[in-house]
Amino acid sequence: MTETTTQQNTAEKTPSTPTPVSTAGSRPFAGARGAGAPRGGAGAGRPGFGGASNSRGGAGARKGGAPRGGRAGAGFERVRPEFDNKIIQIRRVTRVVAGGRRFSFSVALVAGNRKGSVGVGIGKAADTASAIEKATKSAKKNMIKVTLTPTMMIPHEVKAKESSAQVMIMPAPGRGMVAGSSVRNVLELAGIKNVRAKILSGSKNKLNNARAAIKALGQIRTIKSTKVTSDK
Repeated sequence: MTETTTQQNTAEKTPSTPTPVSTAGSRPFAGARGAGAPRGGAGAGRPGFGGASNSRGGAGARKGGAPRGGRAGAGFERVRPEFDNKIIQIRRVTRVVAGGRRFSFSVALVAGNRKGSVGVGIGKAADTASAIEKATKSAKKNMIKVTLTPTMMIPHEVKAKESSAQVMIMPAPGRGMVAGSSVRNVLELAGIKNVRAKILSGSKNKLNNARAAIKALGQIRTIKSTKVTSDK
């Protein structure tokens, strides 16, 4: 009885041999992953994207190869218009009709090429962009060519009246431009230098003042043109 019990205790203390596990088709253990190491080993990238160095085309790369922050067509230069323009007056006009009110915009502007050509135009439309476009076309249609000296000055004094506005324009050598209100805009866009203008009337209507300035500039004559007129 004692020998049988001893044999049973010896059999229980003897470790059993582990059953071998097949590793076919399983992924081998590569060790503990350190801090900051990419999943799957150092240098391993996402499958199908060419690794960490070539992930989605590389660092800072975008579709089409353009660097981040660049603009397509950055070397394109906008074509400068032939005529410059300045808005001298813009008003919102209200018209009462059956059923309510209708609003529209009236724009008056001066257009010129700063080389002797200048004109004033007005435009009316339901929005400001269309009104400005119409006013620009009107100014180009009513544009005049101012007779100037080689130094871009007017040869003599002129005076004109438009409605209640009366304007006098005089040459002023060495003084630059001395003018105000919409008359200054007309003289600037005409390209006239060393000139002095004075509004003789008390009118504050910028459109009438600009039209009076255009009418005065249209009266300028040179000595040659004056001789031809007198001979006729």
